[in-house]
Amino acid sequence: MKTGIYTHGRPVVRGRDGMVSAAHPLAASAGARVLAEGGNAFDAIVATAATLNVAEPFMSGLAGLGIATLYTATDKEVRVIDFHPPVPRNFDPDRLTREETRDGANASGIPGNLAGWCELNRKLGTFPLDRLLAPAIRYAREGVPRSQFYVDMVKVSLPRKMQPEWRDVYLDGPDSDAVALDSVHRQPDLAVTLEAIAENGPGHLYGGPLGRRMIDHLQKLGGCMTLEDLESVEPVWEEAVSASYRGLDVHVPAPPAESFQVLIALALLRDVDFSTRPHLSADHLDVVIRAIRLAAEIRIRNNRCTGERLDYLLSEAYLAPVRKRLLDGEPITGRTEQFGDGPLEDGQSDEALLKGQTTSMSAIDREGNVICLTQSLGHMFGSGVVIPGTGVCMNDFMFWGDLAKDSPNRLSPGQRFGMCLAPSISLQDGEPALSLGTPGSYGILQTQVQAMVHHFDYGLDLQAAIDAPRARLWDGRIVHLENRVESHVVDELRARGHDVETTKAFSMQCGGMHAIRRDPATGVLNGAADSRRDGAAVPS
Repeated sequence: MKTGIYTHGRPVVRGRDGMVSAAHPLAASAGARVLAEGGNAFDAIVATAATLNVAEPFMSGLAGLGIATLYTATDKEVRVIDFHPPVPRNFDPDRLTREETRDGANASGIPGNLAGWCELNRKLGTFPLDRLLAPAIRYAREGVPRSQFYVDMVKVSLPRKMQPEWRDVYLDGPDSDAVALDSVHRQPDLAVTLEAIAENGPGHLYGGPLGRRMIDHLQKLGGCMTLEDLESVEPVWEEAVSASYRGLDVHVPAPPAESFQVLIALALLRDVDFSTRPHLSADHLDVVIRAIRLAAEIRIRNNRCTGERLDYLLSEAYLAPVRKRLLDGEPITGRTEQFGDGPLEDGQSDEALLKGQTTSMSAIDREGNVICLTQSLGHMFGSGVVIPGTGVCMNDFMFWGDLAKDSPNRLSPGQRFGMCLAPSISLQDGEPALSLGTPGSYGILQTQVQAMVHHFDYGLDLQAAIDAPRARLWDGRIVHLENRVESHVVDELRARGHDVETTKAFSMQCGGMHAIRRDPATGVLNGAADSRRDGAAVPS
């Protein structure tokens, strides 16, 4: 038998005073420096998120959308801040096609990230905004070396209908179809934009000069967003929802966020005895895949459900018969993404790479404040629209709503809609123990469950749990499984009714997870960054 099929190449990063884990080393370092200088976790996450706008521009930016789950040490509460604004008021779901919600002027949801960063800074931060934006401004002006990951992301974006300004900002030149590895990417227009925000605050976008410039350009391209849409943006503070798993209370955002799928999958797995199921065996992977598929179907049927309905979905009265289905051994066929026609393309195509372009980051400070923030542009480089002279790339979040008329998550002008972001914070005896989030489109709701099973049920350290082989499920019975799983296990999964196709060893389809584990007894921190991307965990 083949041995050593699973190894991980780097250890967890350990610290005690504070830590940031994010998808680019420069961004994680910017946040860690804020912690070292006396800032708190909320200051650090703003500096980190803004720097990712510069260093990882294909994943997120100030014109994207996001959501964060956080724990405040003073009141010992978990809360959520949702900066994923409603559908633009003039958006017409009956007129637009799926392609028009992916590329171009009508693809963009109302920008929320900048509002979220500034609200965190205003309500919970201790440093002034200009100090937190300073690293992003410097890197935008002086430049960031392009990694192989950056080069690859540009390559898969080239076939799309990107606007001319996109080529000017992100390629080696307007007449080029490439970027060179280790070339320095400078974004002077974005530096000027960030300086204006540092001086004038979020009003520079939400009703100010940047906002007027944004709306003028989008409307010239035929877009429906208005200045009124921008002026109405207001982050929403909400309670988190939770479920218990292995002695922890796992908290995620409440509906309309779609993250409750994670809780349902964990609740289904609570009674499974993994000690009798060897790690990465067919018995292990089969039951996890089945739980995820059942949870996805429940989420799709109940998108935008009420709190009372969610309580019922997480109750034993509802879950008991579903758990019988989990364990009956009969093949499960189901949906994994949307109610109607959603982003259901072949998961091995370039389109699949384009879809999961989100980023997730975590920060913990010495006082015990914790935040897990997930933000996105939607597809790679969002809609491909860059506002001229600003360096600001627009999102394409309308693609993640549903156009199907009978869908509970149908896009409706002026209304909030469900999104598959799922930043999580887990408490142990009321104290923060784990901050974990990932990108990956609807795979977010799948891969976080898999990593938690690796960590809590099989005892892998945090880095190993994140790097361990994972699967991405698609509609029907399709499972894309990283090829580090032994071939006889793959054969057995197929025999059990899973249409398994193997992918490369570390596949972007399976996300880019970043997490920090905290020992409530000692305060010792373990940080981890996914080897599938460019990230790093950095202690302060």
